[in-house]
Amino acid sequence: MDLKSYIRDVPDFPKPGIIFKDITPLLGDPAAFSAMIDAFAEKYADAGIRHVCGIESRGFIIGAALALRLNVGFIPIRK
Repeated sequence: MDLKSYIRDVPDFPKPGIIFKDITPLLGDPAAFSAMIDAFAEKYADAGIRHVCGIESRGFIIGAALALRLNVGFIPIRK
């Protein structure tokens, strides 16, 4: 699955010269979201990770799902 095709570029957001990566299309497709989490989990399955930390706000979504898949704890971090 080409996960990059689910990520939308939003030019000049939040200010000129910045390209914001909108992942909501990826999050809105269960198969794509699951494939992304599977890819991360496969990469880190044997890394001895005990916790996944996620920085708000997208990190909360992805980090919690990854922690669940890896069967480890999740630590939310706020800015």
